Amino acid sequence: MAVKLIIQIPCYNEAKTLPQTVAALPHQLPGIDCIEYLVIDDGSQDETIAVAASLGIHHVVRLPRNMGLAQAFAAGLEASIVHGADLIVNTDADNQYVGEDIAKLVEPILAGRAEFVVGDRDVATQILFSPTKRRLQRLGSWVISRAAGTAVPDATSGFRAYTREAALRTLVLSNYSYTLETLIQAGARRTAVEHVRIRTNPPTRPSRLMKGLPHYLSNSSVTILRAYTLYRPLRVFLLLGGFAIVCGTALGLRFLYFYLLDGGVGHVQSLILAAICLIVGFQTVLIGLLADLVGFNRKMLEEVLYRVRKTSLLSDHLPTDPSA
Repeated sequence: MAVKLIIQIPCYNEAKTLPQTVAALPHQLPGIDCIEYLVIDDGSQDETIAVAASLGIHHVVRLPRNMGLAQAFAAGLEASIVHGADLIVNTDADNQYVGEDIAKLVEPILAGRAEFVVGDRDVATQILFSPTKRRLQRLGSWVISRAAGTAVPDATSGFRAYTREAALRTLVLSNYSYTLETLIQAGARRTAVEHVRIRTNPPTRPSRLMKGLPHYLSNSSVTILRAYTLYRPLRVFLLLGGFAIVCGTALGLRFLYFYLLDGGVGHVQSLILAAICLIVGFQTVLIGLLADLVGFNRKMLEEVLYRVRKTSLLSDHLPTDPSA
């Protein structure tokens, strides 16, 4: 059976860097019968589309306006599946990643060990990153490792490979970045994920995602919290509710101690706070139980969506002529 690889490149005003990126991409790889390139134009205002056409890009997806990297990535996955990709590799248009390392990305999938492969830039030793960025990358990877339930050495790497099935099951809800959310999602679904060491090229432009430390931290934190709560709601609400219950219990014991000691004179505030904390805690636990039930419903809806997408793609490739 022929294996088709589509390499997708999300672009926003990348007319200058796209030729260098495309020139480094492989034309053939062991175990791959066909390689095609796909560019997702995220509302570029320069000559990105014209440059892509001049480079002989096989497929171009044009978004109606600048919708952000996460939505461009998701649109690329959808288009790659429609165009019959068995494997999909995502790379950046700024030539950050070495094109030759695509062979490393697809090898675990071709060997049957993984469904989803992430390139590890070894951020702790990246001299091209500032010390602050290296520390943030390591911290972010540690947080994602805890949230995903698996070791994640480089959470923000956009150099990734997917099987067709893994891409069909991937949902991107964030408007900021897909990198963190999809790792938490893969961990919750117990997707076979592997990380491979890759190389990087010198930067060609400043990062567009990290416009500043406050901007990066706020957006990344919201993305991680939302994704983790979406896929592990019971754990989140039990933790919050348990904390409130412990605080309420401690305050109640404090009031009881002083009540036995001197009748509790002047310590009624502890009793009131204890009651408030206990009520809030038990309500939060109940919310967690409800959220967990909603989570089961979401899983069923995701399975339905997966089956609908798969059936739709299969029907698109069936012959229209009964005699065919």
